[in-house]
Amino acid sequence: MIRRRVTVLGSTGSVGSSTLDLMDKAEASGTGAFEVEALTGGANIARLAEQAKRWKPKLAVTADPVRLHDLRDALAGTGIETAAGEGAIVEAATRPSDWIMASIVGAAGLKSAWAAADTGAILALANKESLVCCGPALIERVGRAGGKLIPVDSEHSAIFQVFPAEAPERVSKLVLTASGGPFRQVSRERMASATPEQAVAHPNWSMGAKISVDSATMANKGLEMIEAAYLFGMPEDRIDVVVHPESIIHSLVEYVDGSTLAQMGAPDMRTPIACALAWPERIAWPAPRLDLPALGRLTFEAPDVERFPALDLARQVLKSGGAAPAVFNAANEVAAFAFLDRKLAFLNIAAVVAETLERATKAGMVFGSGDACGAALSVDAEARQMARSIIAGLANAA
Repeated sequence: MIRRRVTVLGSTGSVGSSTLDLMDKAEASGTGAFEVEALTGGANIARLAEQAKRWKPKLAVTADPVRLHDLRDALAGTGIETAAGEGAIVEAATRPSDWIMASIVGAAGLKSAWAAADTGAILALANKESLVCCGPALIERVGRAGGKLIPVDSEHSAIFQVFPAEAPERVSKLVLTASGGPFRQVSRERMASATPEQAVAHPNWSMGAKISVDSATMANKGLEMIEAAYLFGMPEDRIDVVVHPESIIHSLVEYVDGSTLAQMGAPDMRTPIACALAWPERIAWPAPRLDLPALGRLTFEAPDVERFPALDLARQVLKSGGAAPAVFNAANEVAAFAFLDRKLAFLNIAAVVAETLERATKAGMVFGSGDACGAALSVDAEARQMARSIIAGLANAA
């Protein structure tokens, strides 16, 4: 039986909710037993309160200080401590736990993931920004504290499951698979008029709006290349991307002897979450099973970097290193949300990122002194301001 004292950062989001759902199923089947130390969420107080009543954590935190009164009212009489704000979320991340899910989306999740890395717990990481902005320092921090970092993204989980951590020299290449998103076969002319509704209509995965836009631009795959380089110590020229529309093979590891190992499964985020939750064991849950005869065939194609320039931009920043990945991430996040707010055309998302990178390079933007998290957040803030200025300029020109 899997036994864990758990904290879930971002429990009301898709990954956090799926984590609690898996825990529920494991307890119901007698294969898991969980004590919850802390849950943190955003503005969805009803869901956070419902989760807290089910799991009875010692602490429940909302990111929105304005909603603290609502959370306290919802949990009155339960004995559950309540708190609000960024500082409270960081404090929740330091609570004594065996296993911490870091699934707060965006740069907002960086401080709490950084704090969790110093606890010695198993850190299940679903926050891309933490790795992209300060991956090497984060990984070193987890190891120094005696913990273990387990990636939760389906692609990195797939590599993690077949990568020989004890002998990385046996690996010649990593291959990340990409669904191609909703615009895989759409011309740039048609993408120029793409709407947010079209961009978030992912063909295979149910995801939040921002990450769905990243899939549509393939910026998500660029971010994943950066993550993979840090997680598995692999240089940029030994990381490939292949478009695999069925999303059945989640990534592949090519060995020096020519063998290639792939992890396969139905496109369901609960599978990599389950892998992280039970590691180094496996936990049974009613997972969707592969029916290969019903699938018939799996298809693959090379990504079109002309229609999806974010991939080449990511390769460039990975080669540049330093502050460039943090700039890429910040500019992409600002641009993606501007598109969702209908303030930016779809094709201009990558253009804003490219212009922000160029301006940051000319300005000599680097990580300052202090800890890696603080330095990354400083670069993040400066790059966001640059990106907003570029977007404003495009709006004025129109």
